[in-house]
Amino acid sequence: MDWLLILLTIAGLIVFETVSSVDNAIINADVLATMSLRARRWFLVWGLIIAVFVVRGLLPWLIVWMTTPSLGPVEALLATFSSDPAVLAAIEESAPILLIFGGMFLILLFFHWLFAEEKNCYLRSERFFSRQAVWFYAVASVLLSVIVWFALQIDTMMGFAAVLGSTVFFIVHGFRKNAEVQEARMMGSDMSDVSKLAYLEILDATFSIDGVIGAFAFTLSVPLILIGNGVGAFVVRELTVRGVDQIRKFCYLKNGAMYSILVLGTIMLADSFGFRIPTWLSPIATFIIVGFFLFRSVQQQKKGAIGST
Repeated sequence: MDWLLILLTIAGLIVFETVSSVDNAIINADVLATMSLRARRWFLVWGLIIAVFVVRGLLPWLIVWMTTPSLGPVEALLATFSSDPAVLAAIEESAPILLIFGGMFLILLFFHWLFAEEKNCYLRSERFFSRQAVWFYAVASVLLSVIVWFALQIDTMMGFAAVLGSTVFFIVHGFRKNAEVQEARMMGSDMSDVSKLAYLEILDATFSIDGVIGAFAFTLSVPLILIGNGVGAFVVRELTVRGVDQIRKFCYLKNGAMYSILVLGTIMLADSFGFRIPTWLSPIATFIIVGFFLFRSVQQQKKGAIGST
């Protein structure tokens, strides 16, 4: 990878990690507002270290190592920077398994948002699909069946990886649904700061999975993922403290995050089936999609300000 592509990849990772964690920042801010100053400081300092080095650092490394068992731990970490033909061959062989796993997860994440989650609708189609929530599970089942069928024609491990991607999605979705219930209880309870800190750390781990899995659409390099997602996690923490009220005003930012997830998931699935996708496409697509919805959010914000005067 040349330096321009490395910088482009890191920038794309930072933007993607930031916008995909907007909901996380808002929940963090709401819960932190009910905690003591000492507990807030602990979360913002030590919680950041845990978020960056333990979750966003350890998880991508484990994923690469588990999908490429022929590599040792150090080789898995530095695989994409290695010039060893054996290492490169191992990564090339295992990449479709990793990519179809991530692509399946991201595609289901998008369709769940499209069908079943509350949203600020920008496109007419979003309003239509929001009224068809009951069809999400049918769409998810058909998509999984089709992708697994074609994957099995190539490699049984690819078919298993697609199923595993859907399994991880539903597990994470279950944790988040429970988190919504727990958040509602916390806001009106006298739970200890320790309990709230534990809740926030677990919640942060579940939200980080989106960013970590989506990062593999940008690169298979664990060091680059660690840098990009780490900086993104720091930005999210800063937004939690300083600008969460401003984030809420960008009403279509979540839309941009979800459409970028759709594109990244599609890129990962296409790549897993042997279509050669340019490395620069993921960050460029992320910039364009997020930039468009950010621009539309600013326009909507100005309209609201004009209307209120």
